[in-house]
Amino acid sequence: MTLMDKLRLKNKPLYYFGWFNFIFAFACLLMTFFDDTQILGINAWIKPMKFFFAATIFSFSMAWYMPLLEQPGKSRIYSYVVIAILAFENIAITFQAWQGTTSHFNVSSPFNGIVFALMGIAIMILTLWTAYICVLFFRKKNINASGPYIWGIRLGLLIFVLFSFQGILMVNMMSHTVGGSDGGEGLFFLNWSREKGDLRVAHFFGMHALQILPLTGYYICKTSRQIILYSVLYFLMVVALLVQALKGIPLF
Repeated sequence: MTLMDKLRLKNKPLYYFGWFNFIFAFACLLMTFFDDTQILGINAWIKPMKFFFAATIFSFSMAWYMPLLEQPGKSRIYSYVVIAILAFENIAITFQAWQGTTSHFNVSSPFNGIVFALMGIAIMILTLWTAYICVLFFRKKNINASGPYIWGIRLGLLIFVLFSFQGILMVNMMSHTVGGSDGGEGLFFLNWSREKGDLRVAHFFGMHALQILPLTGYYICKTSRQIILYSVLYFLMVVALLVQALKGIPLF
């Protein structure tokens, strides 16, 4: 049985939703060759492509972790919440890209303002629900998996939630750039600013703790203490990236 076969058996809704997002990410990639519309200095289809890829990774990750809770009812509800919210988010981002305008921090018209507000409400609901899943992982004892792996999941979820809330900071600023306006010269594909502080750097590494810490716990760490120490160091690194951005200093 392949890895993807196992994933499908663990959580079919998130498995198929993950592939749905992957297909649309590839479609956005193809669109970059046919549509040269620019938004904030990059091709309009780069942003929806990144968000579809992110939704793929998140869906597959949660599909893999959730069965460990042995609470199929709660897992099923959470899965459909993930699907509903991320589908809405990515449709909104794609629609705005198709319109040739930004999706985030866009209040240039009543319609754009409503879209941005609804996106914020939706992602807040998903973050709070994921925080609840995190609590369930901390509360459950005797999980059928190794200690380092389980602590990787617990702490990965915790850091994911904390740096999801970092989005509130960006909303308050109505920008992800510190010391300048959004756009301008950025790193290849990721488009993180090479000139100013960019809050997306810490946001990215904080949220991908959801994959990095469980993988580290499973493949590298031999004890729970090791993965806990590694997670603390990882958290401090991401905090340092946040402080760096807030000072207006680019990653590179």
